[in-house]
Amino acid sequence: MTIKQINKLTQTQRDRLAFIELRLQFVGEMRRQDLTTRFGIQAAAATRDIGFYKELAPNNLNYNTKSKIYTYKDGFQPIFDFPPERVLTWLSQGYGDNEPSLFGSWIDCEIPSRLAHCDLGVLASVTRAIHSECPLEIVYHSISSGKIEREIIPFALIDNGLRWHVRAFDRHSQNFRDFVITRIKQPVVMKGGNVEFYERKNQDIQWSRIVELELVPHPAQPRPDITEMDYGMIDGKLHLKLRGTIVGYVLRKWYVDCSPNHTLHGPEYRLWLKDHLALYGVESAAIAPGYTSPRE
Repeated sequence: MTIKQINKLTQTQRDRLAFIELRLQFVGEMRRQDLTTRFGIQAAAATRDIGFYKELAPNNLNYNTKSKIYTYKDGFQPIFDFPPERVLTWLSQGYGDNEPSLFGSWIDCEIPSRLAHCDLGVLASVTRAIHSECPLEIVYHSISSGKIEREIIPFALIDNGLRWHVRAFDRHSQNFRDFVITRIKQPVVMKGGNVEFYERKNQDIQWSRIVELELVPHPAQPRPDITEMDYGMIDGKLHLKLRGTIVGYVLRKWYVDCSPNHTLHGPEYRLWLKDHLALYGVESAAIAPGYTSPRE
């Protein structure tokens, strides 16, 4: 079997091969029983899956005939390209979308919880409206306006690190903005509702704008080499390309000093935005640490 032949397998077979690889690479061992328990298959099917994986990557695993355990082999070369976020989710919370009570984390992990968990019924209404590209009636609780009924056109979810937002066109204010999902109540999906061209995602300038940023170790912090290691910098720089809608969230989450002359001090400020003018016209920059508009 070659790598190209993976595409000829069913989705469930590919999922099982991916599971084998994750177990070997990140746990260090795998038993045939791990496959049968995880996927509810017979032992013969698990044996075939392991055989498929051995054909694809014979140098990735050893087999202990006495304990009947497959183990990680030095020189391991993965055949799947997993994003780090998915691997960390798999390690800490279990694999995929399986029923949560059956499978836990593969290793002990402590993960800071979010500020609040959104109601799944509300979230489901939001995501259905996004998928159907239709309006959503909501009761929204705003810090500035209080409780108010709104009609929005949602099109994307945004994670700011503490809570989830939905990006949408707000028919009340006639502009695009972020709504905190935990503040949404009584959502009603308006299937078949009309959406005007100016209310659609491609008309959101902040969403469409890609902002390029160059971050460097904060001049006030000692050991810039450690900062370079922590943030995977190349030649002392970290280049980011972010949507305008999330720039402020990322810079605040990472405690990036966005002041022109790196005036913020404290151990939390490990990074400095070298050119604060890169944020000019970005609405979300208002929440970036130390940022002030050139007009000010």
